[in-house]
Amino acid sequence: MTPVLEVKAVSKRFGGLQALHHVSFEVREGEIVGLIGPNGAGKTTLFNVLAGLVKPDEGSIRLNNVPITGLKPHRIAALGLTKTFQNVALFPESTVLDNVLIGALLRHSVPEAREIARSCLARAGLLAIADKQAGALSFPEKARVEIARALATDPKIILFDEVMAALNPVEMQSVMALMRELVADGLSIVVVEHHMKAIMALSDRIIVLNFGRVIAEGLPSKISRHPEVVTAYLGKAYAASA
Repeated sequence: MTPVLEVKAVSKRFGGLQALHHVSFEVREGEIVGLIGPNGAGKTTLFNVLAGLVKPDEGSIRLNNVPITGLKPHRIAALGLTKTFQNVALFPESTVLDNVLIGALLRHSVPEAREIARSCLARAGLLAIADKQAGALSFPEKARVEIARALATDPKIILFDEVMAALNPVEMQSVMALMRELVADGLSIVVVEHHMKAIMALSDRIIVLNFGRVIAEGLPSKISRHPEVVTAYLGKAYAASA
């Protein structure tokens, strides 16, 4: 089976900083892949390269076997890859519905987009606040609106960037349950997350970045005890409790 996403030898340099160095991995249909590593490891740069916000210096990226390397973000989104943003950026004066409708306009007319937006809000558990002003939402609600807006683009794969940041344990479990529902429907997900217990419980596979390089990849149970990962990121205390 052809992977949904194929990343081969992607590199990116910012001046004297090698942010990514020959990063390669694949994501299959209906799979949740966790992307972890210390601050400055290259996770955000990698997401930005995949989404078309940053152009790589080297390497290739294929989405459903279609080359997307260096394409503009809207073209990559139209091909089926979208991302959420760690710093949720909603239009505060607009309603929740209109914020999600914007994502659906990628493929649909306004009347169709409005119906799709309502469906995505229902999926994210937000339909009851569809007419609420986005600026008045709590952070957990804003995070879910970000998810609903990503879903409205009709993606094949979603990159979740710290979507569980600042959530309490109950809210985190709710978001994780939603992600599992999405992959059960055939979506693929890549998640950047610093909550290790959450990412280990959620992911089918883990990829570990450090100084722009992939230093380990595998099942969560393997990664949690990988000597280089423990040294670079997890720490002995986490490994001992895993």
